[in-house]
Amino acid sequence: MDFKPLFKFLQDLQDNNRKEWMDANRKQYQIIRNSFIQWLDELDTKLAEIDPNYYPTSGKKGINRINNNLLFHPNKPVYKDHFAAGLDQRTKQGDFYIQIGINDCELAGGYWKPDTKILNSIREAIDYNGEELIKILNKKSFKQTFGELYFDKDKLKTTPKGYTSDHKYIDLLRHRTFAVIHPLSKEDILKKDFMDKVITVYQEMLPFRRYFNEAVTV
Repeated sequence: MDFKPLFKFLQDLQDNNRKEWMDANRKQYQIIRNSFIQWLDELDTKLAEIDPNYYPTSGKKGINRINNNLLFHPNKPVYKDHFAAGLDQRTKQGDFYIQIGINDCELAGGYWKPDTKILNSIREAIDYNGEELIKILNKKSFKQTFGELYFDKDKLKTTPKGYTSDHKYIDLLRHRTFAVIHPLSKEDILKKDFMDKVITVYQEMLPFRRYFNEAVTV
């Protein structure tokens, strides 16, 4: 896929972020959206080939809406400044996320503010085998790819119910979001080997995602 038209469309959309403009340019939007879906379908096929536990997710199913939810966020623009999708959607919340936008481009995965039931399952897994998660987070190539665990501004300052303040994994147990992000540049995306880069990042993230997906399904 040539991502240049996608970036051009997004910039024009942000300069004219209103329904009337989108209605007048909807044909162009559909062309770019369909191209992105086809690219996602190709990526979906390749990920299924390298990961025996991959949950096939078509581009049409994985792609996110470009409209902002104004019911809950009335002060946001009508349209987002990016195209995004989640693949490997066995658990939905724990998918492999791709975002290509004007201001932020990234590959990410994990659990963002999961509900209480899922959060409790994750904490139980850390309580039982937090050492495995620490090994994943401290792996050199993992750190080079993602840095630290996503900064959780909602992280507890106290202790979660049922755990003591001197628990050896207390810092991890206080998190409410368990995710990692690999930032992308526009130059990364425009390169011919961009899909290969995405697959490399997916493979590096896989043990991290498997740890949490197993926690919420076992």
